[in-house]
Amino acid sequence: MGFGSTAKKLQKVTEMADKLYERFERLREQVNDLTGTVEETNDRVAALETELAEQRALVEALAEKEGVDVEAVVGEADAEAATAGVTDGGSDGADGND
Repeated sequence: MGFGSTAKKLQKVTEMADKLYERFERLREQVNDLTGTVEETNDRVAALETELAEQRALVEALAEKEGVDVEAVVGEADAEAATAGVTDGGSDGADGND
C-alpha cells in the first residue's frame, strides 16, 4: 500500500526537478546572452572612446592653429552648463507642461 504513495511522491519530485532544470537552462542561456551583449557593448564603448580621443586631438590641433584657447572655451562651456543647471533646476526642459 505504501509503494503507490511513494511512487507518486517520487514522480512529483522528478517532475519538479525536470521543471527546475529547464528553468535553470533558460536562465543560463539568458546569462550567456547578457554576457555577450555586455562584451559587445564594452567593445563599442572602447571604440567610441578611441574615436572621441582622436576627434578631440584633431579639434585641439585645429583650434591651436587658429589661435583658439581650448582650455578657456571648455571652461566657459562648463560654466554655462553649470549656470543653466542652476537656473532651470537641472531640468532638461521636459517638465510635462506642454
